Amino acid sequence: MAALRAPVTARGPWLTAVLNAGAAHRFSGRPVAVVVEAHRQGRPDAAAFLQLRRRGPATIVSMLSGAPMLTGDAMPPGAPGARLLARDEEMAGLLADGIADLLHSLRRPRQLRLAGLPLGDPTARRLAARFQDGVIATVRTQRLVDDLDEVGPVTRSHDPRVLDRWLPALTARETAPRVREFLRATARLHAAIGEVELAVVADGDMPRAALLTLVDGADRRPWWGFGDGAALRTELGSPAVGLTAPARDWPPVPRLRSRSAAR
Repeated sequence: MAALRAPVTARGPWLTAVLNAGAAHRFSGRPVAVVVEAHRQGRPDAAAFLQLRRRGPATIVSMLSGAPMLTGDAMPPGAPGARLLARDEEMAGLLADGIADLLHSLRRPRQLRLAGLPLGDPTARRLAARFQDGVIATVRTQRLVDDLDEVGPVTRSHDPRVLDRWLPALTARETAPRVREFLRATARLHAAIGEVELAVVADGDMPRAALLTLVDGADRRPWWGFGDGAALRTELGSPAVGLTAPARDWPPVPRLRSRSAAR
């Protein structure tokens, strides 16, 4: 993950938070890892961390990092947040083979929905070639704008204790219980490893405006927050791509034998 400069949302701590959130709720989906490695004691050469989720008669295969039943709108906007991790083009091809094998192994109709990938992702490109009815679409993301200085005096901190002080008042703004739980747990986890900045404009003990920002070195990704009585302003972010492949061969129809074979 570090060698490929994967974003915070495609690294171990974030994925751990998603797994913990899924373990706490039934029917949230089943995590699956597709791994390319020379041998089990070595370092993986490629990996895809996915989620299988039932929706009606079908199984939806999506990226684990943005599992919608758990993260909701808590995924940081503005840039591709998911990664299909592969060291090089050859490993990307093998990873695509592994994902295709996973899809073919499912006993229910399945739909592939991989969203939030960077432009030119080699594994997504190879998957699209394997599933001719698959579609790669590019979207322009919207990023949050950190303009809290225009609201009033801002207190900024990376201290986990400061985050714990303000977090109950911040997460009270989130109406979805699962997303509120995920936001609280993920913010605390990343604050503990120095990857969250909290910015608050306060009116006594109540926040007038606030913003959580994921920080990875010089990379800053405004994550979640609110303005003074309104949502935070947004602007155009980086493009991201998604790959969708609809269900195929469902319901299963037995193949008819040719006359020559029958003879």
